[in-house]
Amino acid sequence: MAKQYSDEELKQRLTREQYEVTQNSATERAFTGEYDDFYEDGIFVDVVSGEPLFSSNDKYDAGCGWPSFSKPIQKRGVKELRDATHGMERTEVRSSEADSHLGHVFTDGIPEQGGLRYCINSAAMKFIPVTKLKEEGYEAYLPEFNA
Repeated sequence: MAKQYSDEELKQRLTREQYEVTQNSATERAFTGEYDDFYEDGIFVDVVSGEPLFSSNDKYDAGCGWPSFSKPIQKRGVKELRDATHGMERTEVRSSEADSHLGHVFTDGIPEQGGLRYCINSAAMKFIPVTKLKEEGYEAYLPEFNA
């Protein structure tokens, strides 16, 4: 079950863009997000709840203007919903815990890595570097980086 956060709390805690993306399903402009051209080792978590979403090990440059991943760090960490807005048929990706809008998943990813491209808004995520995983409470993900 998704955890509920009050609008007041979220508006105080998040930037306007983070709020609009996660709560109102907005999309940041292509090639403007903090994590689009970003390749440090670590994990990406939901900016609202801190729930682990994606690993840098699964991030790749799809050239689309948003961070792209071949798979979530845990399948149960995201949920996928039909999205027929804006005259398109797409699959929306939301976080399981906070129900934050993250982005969309497409089937034009790298075939050798499963063929999926999780196209995710930087504003929906916070990056935790490998060196801070233990300190931030994400030590369970250290083995992913042979750390």
